[in-house]
Amino acid sequence: MVAGAVLSANPLKLDIRSHKKCVGICAVVTIASFQYGLDYALVGGFMAMPGFLRVFGYLDPVSGKWAIDPTVQQLISSLMTIGTFVGSLLVGPFSSRFGRRHGLWSATLMNFIATAIMIGTTNLGALYFSRFILGISVGWFLTFAQVYVNEAAPAHLRGIMFAVYQSQLSIGSIVGAAVDRGTHLMEGPEAYRIPLAVFFVAPTIQTIALFFFPESPRWLMTQGKEEAAKSALRRLRNKNISTAEFEAEFNEIRISTHEQMEQRHGKHLWLEMWRGRDRRRTLLSIAIICFHCANGSSWVNIYTTYFLNAAGVTEAFSYSVMVTCMGLTGALASAFVVRRLDRRLIVLIGVGACGLCQLAFAITWTVAPGSVAAAKCVIAFISLFTFFYVAYAPYAWLMGGEYPNNHLRAHTYGVATALNFLGNWLGVFTAPYFINPASLGWNAKYGYIWFGSNAILFVFTWFCIPETRDRTLEEIHEMFEANVPARKFKSYVCTSTRAMADAAIKETEVNSVVHKENVVRTEKV
Repeated sequence: MVAGAVLSANPLKLDIRSHKKCVGICAVVTIASFQYGLDYALVGGFMAMPGFLRVFGYLDPVSGKWAIDPTVQQLISSLMTIGTFVGSLLVGPFSSRFGRRHGLWSATLMNFIATAIMIGTTNLGALYFSRFILGISVGWFLTFAQVYVNEAAPAHLRGIMFAVYQSQLSIGSIVGAAVDRGTHLMEGPEAYRIPLAVFFVAPTIQTIALFFFPESPRWLMTQGKEEAAKSALRRLRNKNISTAEFEAEFNEIRISTHEQMEQRHGKHLWLEMWRGRDRRRTLLSIAIICFHCANGSSWVNIYTTYFLNAAGVTEAFSYSVMVTCMGLTGALASAFVVRRLDRRLIVLIGVGACGLCQLAFAITWTVAPGSVAAAKCVIAFISLFTFFYVAYAPYAWLMGGEYPNNHLRAHTYGVATALNFLGNWLGVFTAPYFINPASLGWNAKYGYIWFGSNAILFVFTWFCIPETRDRTLEEIHEMFEANVPARKFKSYVCTSTRAMADAAIKETEVNSVVHKENVVRTEKV
């Protein structure tokens, strides 16, 4: 599984320097993930803020401290996830008509509305509504950004760009945890209103930048706008790229997309994604994307501060910042190895390590519940869990977007993302029943359940997940159409896709020779 000679039909130079422009564009587009990380860190911290609890919680007559009702806690956390579920289902229809950039702009508008309501309201009903709208916004930010990067980035750089995507998410978590730490001791509502104002920053930057970026060339091609697609691809590539390379890449996209559209012309995309060979692609996309909710990350991420505080860990907010920093470290570490290791290997290591971490802090809390030693051990393994989860998480998103064909990508990816968020909602909604002292009070013993789920993910990856490292989306389409078994994806030679690229290169060479001959004749005359 270590990198070797990849039999790819990618006609571009396999470096980073030759594609600096596209790397920069994709990096700005992935700012959208900042919002998701920010929300997870901010809202998790709110649950332990006196300033927030004075408005939306109650004073516990027994302990004399401010607390929050488990149902309110569940709704505040889970309604955002329900919003992402609904929003993700709308990605396909919206994207088919309006494209990826307009999806990101719409997400920004909803983000501004939801954030303004959250800052201004003291009513639980309005807070619930704003969390739902924010969820739709976050779902669109994540999905449209990932689809855009999948379709815009060169094949050999998609892995790195998704590592950047995950880094942005981790930075959002760090910023959220740090801002929470700075305001959590404030007694008034400014304790949570100041952190909420940060929600305006990233979308504003992205919205302005998108005016200068092209639409996805593959989406334009599915709309029959061939010249616009070619112009968009040209804007995504460096000016010094050779004509032969550019024409070869564009020819792959053009021919493959036309073939895909001819097969599905006049058919309902919601149904087509479940038929024939597309059913396998849809199921694989859903499965790998749902790894995010099936490994227990939802309860670890959003309840870290609350969990540590409930477990009697001092300086819970400071430790929460440390945990999010471990996530960023994992994302950066994966960026250095993604060009050298197969994606399946990264995912196998990730889910295996996450499962062992869940088991470790569950056993620790079973042996010595409530002790200082157990608390320190739990912090250590939560940090390790976050490192390994964030290190492999971007490639689960990446492969989930690579498997569908160009015409069905937004619909398939939207459904897969929606189901992942539904799983996240289930994890977030049920976690308080397990970890809240007012309910079962399991604390870290909740990890036993998630150890089992990670074991299942490990086995599924080993037998069912195809390797797609450095393959163009058109090559991946050819392999699925040829019904190649998952274990043979890495060694398969995509002759049809390579022929598309070679035909464009030969045509470019012929045109170049003809042009030179015409110049010579003109000079002689």
